[in-house]
Amino acid sequence: MDATSLDLTLDAAELTARLVDFPSVSGSEQPLADAVEAALRTLPHLTVDRHGNNVVARTHLGRPDRVVLAGHLDTVPIADNVPSRLDENGILWGCGTSDMKSGVAVQLRIAATVPAPNRDLTFVFYDNEEVAADLNGLGHVATAHPDWLAGDFAVLLEPSDGLVEGGCQGTLRVLLRTAGERAHSARAWMGSNAIHAAAPILNRLAAYEPRRPVIDGLEYREGMNAVRIEGGVAGNVIPDACTVTVNFRYAPDRSEGDALAHVRKVFADCGVTEFVVDDHNGGALPGLGHPAAAAFVAAIGGTPQPKFGWTDVARFSELGVPAVNYGPGNPLLAHKRDEHVDTARILACEERLRTWLSA
Repeated sequence: MDATSLDLTLDAAELTARLVDFPSVSGSEQPLADAVEAALRTLPHLTVDRHGNNVVARTHLGRPDRVVLAGHLDTVPIADNVPSRLDENGILWGCGTSDMKSGVAVQLRIAATVPAPNRDLTFVFYDNEEVAADLNGLGHVATAHPDWLAGDFAVLLEPSDGLVEGGCQGTLRVLLRTAGERAHSARAWMGSNAIHAAAPILNRLAAYEPRRPVIDGLEYREGMNAVRIEGGVAGNVIPDACTVTVNFRYAPDRSEGDALAHVRKVFADCGVTEFVVDDHNGGALPGLGHPAAAAFVAAIGGTPQPKFGWTDVARFSELGVPAVNYGPGNPLLAHKRDEHVDTARILACEERLRTWLSA
């Protein structure tokens, strides 16, 4: 097999190994995107489009529903864990095995082996998911070609350990700043300590009781936490500035505006002199009541779980497409030096999706 090509006749586990051996750290996805595009163009039942290093392939069978299967091509930086290695227990080791080249392999196999699905299918392979949001390829496609992503239901093959994870939570990061006045620490009464002024913020966080709302039968658990505190000038100086970075993970029944208003209210009387939004991505409702979603959950089996992190299902939600996370990898292994995936889970994921799309 050519080193720059992909063989879609390989089973999903073997194809995962091939993908892992095809390095694609964020920003260097072009060779893999080229290979994915070339492989998909050999399949006559698909039309293939490309925008940058993002490849979209679609069936046009006139089915009443359209399902989008999406996955990112990039990985975090390699940590001496490429090429892949398969051990005697069927565990495949290597960068991207869990997050999320095993999911991409399943996408490619479904594209190649289900030419007449019971629903029209859109396959999306995109770049730069592991880095800054403004570089995210799915976001670029959504802006430039939103019609390419049109659908009634979407499955993001992010690692979920073989369980359906509904929607995702929103994430808001704010910088809460307090001010003081510098002075020599030997004459502290001549100044005002900005770090001490942050105490009400920390006390409010320690006493905060997060919600646990139930949405579509899934219990989400919100959280608001200080994730960084910065302040201080020198060992003998009373600091005149302090910044507490707070991350609010919120359930998808809150809008971005509601989440921001809630955080402002929580710290309204805590002596904050400057409130800065550092990063904000809204959540996505699980949409499990949609007929396509219900059929998907029934076909996959198991008990659906809430997604506590943020994923690109939120981008589909913005487009009005209910979405879930479902992939063979274990999210707890993502980005680790010893990242790995059970090949049996990859094959099971492929088979369950094939059954759902062929019934």
